[in-house]
Amino acid sequence: MAEQRNRRRRGGRGRGPRQPPVLAVLDLGTNNCRLLIARPQEQGKFHVIDSFSRIVRLGEGLGETGALAPAAIERTIAALKICGDRIRAKRANKIRAVATEACRRASNTQMLIERAEKEAGITLTVLTAEEEAHLAAEGCAPLISQRYSGALIFDIGGGSTETIWMQREGAKLEVRKAISVPAGVITIAEHQPGDMTRARYNAIRADMLAHFAVVRAQMDAVGGFDPATHHLLGTSGTVTTLAGVALGLPRYSRAKVDASWHKSADLLKIAEDIADFSLAQRVGLGCVGQDRAELIVPGCAIFSAIHAQWPCAELRVADRGLREGMLRQMMSART
Repeated sequence: MAEQRNRRRRGGRGRGPRQPPVLAVLDLGTNNCRLLIARPQEQGKFHVIDSFSRIVRLGEGLGETGALAPAAIERTIAALKICGDRIRAKRANKIRAVATEACRRASNTQMLIERAEKEAGITLTVLTAEEEAHLAAEGCAPLISQRYSGALIFDIGGGSTETIWMQREGAKLEVRKAISVPAGVITIAEHQPGDMTRARYNAIRADMLAHFAVVRAQMDAVGGFDPATHHLLGTSGTVTTLAGVALGLPRYSRAKVDASWHKSADLLKIAEDIADFSLAQRVGLGCVGQDRAELIVPGCAIFSAIHAQWPCAELRVADRGLREGMLRQMMSART
């Protein structure tokens, strides 16, 4: 008995199987603050034990002033404090917290980083655009269908839009080209303030078509992208919302949206319809609501412009991306 007790104290056989560590990842974007806490499982999978998401609009007014607004910082710190409390409550062993486009552009990002550390106990790292794109690709890669030779992953964010071409090279998926366009739903909405009308939708779409024509040319320079052998893989609030509407959901459900397949033409039709809706009609859509009613229109215009340059017939929706990419990297580092 004494020997058994000694083994337990030393971490010997009497202790039983060790629990996998708790990993926490946080993504602070231009519009949202998102937290995911999970335990690794076998075969590269993980079990989510807590999650949190809040719209903070960190990039509000950034295009005009070049700095994070005081009110936006306060909203963000409040959300980060909640995240910090949850991370500590779940006793996360390893934590990675990153910030993206708004913090890449702002002149006073260091102030936010210092306050996040001091007031929320969270150490923020600002990702480069290339790092963000590759992490998003890693998070979404499991949803690229075996029926296709690859996919065009797109992530329509608040301050930027990531486009990542992944293609099979033998048994592996490789990133052929990843390009970030510094235009997202918030930066576009603030660049030309006013009601989101069909005319604004058309103007945004035309502008984004020009941006993505340059991106498509850069991708074609490394190899021809064939829409017949690829599918689209969309992540972010715009495409998940469109999928929720397409599925007829009265309110958003990640379980039903994530990994769902759609005809691209069906989601494009919904995007066109939304462009014609009034603000009240957009608010009335269960998966849109008040928070997304204005930003969904520029998001739809970006999506339409992406499809025009990469006209794949099918689209898969991912309610995952950057956070899952970070988790997968952290899990790989352990093996």
